[in-house]
Amino acid sequence: MNRIFSGIQPTGNLHLGNYLGAIRNWVALQHDYECIFCIVDLHALTLPQDPDELRASTREVTAAYIAAGIDPERCTIFNQSMVSAHVELAWLLGCLTPLGWLNRMTQFKDKGGKDREMAGLGLYAYPVLMAADILVYKATHVPVGEDQKQHVELARDIAGAFNRRYECEFFPLPEPQIFGTATRVMSLRDGSKKMSKSDRVSDSGAGSVLARRIFSAIESASSVMLMRE
Repeated sequence: MNRIFSGIQPTGNLHLGNYLGAIRNWVALQHDYECIFCIVDLHALTLPQDPDELRASTREVTAAYIAAGIDPERCTIFNQSMVSAHVELAWLLGCLTPLGWLNRMTQFKDKGGKDREMAGLGLYAYPVLMAADILVYKATHVPVGEDQKQHVELARDIAGAFNRRYECEFFPLPEPQIFGTATRVMSLRDGSKKMSKSDRVSDSGAGSVLARRIFSAIESASSVMLMRE
């Protein structure tokens, strides 16, 4: 059976983009795939985190998964740091990954900005840990937004490099799954940028608050803020 792996960082509140671009698709996929959904708390450590807040956010994201319709009886739900195989495999895969592959990753360039020389190794090596997240479960499909497609393609390259090095077909080559509408929900404050948790359009907010934020959004001439069905 084909196997899905995907996850969300437990930093800040889940927002509309998380639901439209990821979680609602996961709810549908759980009926046709073996699904593993992770709260990727190790990825959150690329920025300073308060331990108590991170633990609380991890529980909140887990509750949101279930509230949105992900069935824990049907799917595996867990937080990444509880399974040491993620970081162990990340080291092994890192030893196979050429720097040139990582230098092509656009997210590091975007997040590192002008001060990327001062960025931590965790941010630079983030895609290798993501590859380990996927490959440790031999996932065949990874539902992602457009901005993460490059990372899944890197995971495919790393899996292929491992298989060639050891002359076996040990890891499947995972396929990115990008679903039609709302794969990239834009910021309500700057329509040229992807929505982030700093936008504070929380899925747990009151309906009137959410409506007010959405209707007051500034739409960019070159971007659509909400991808309509």
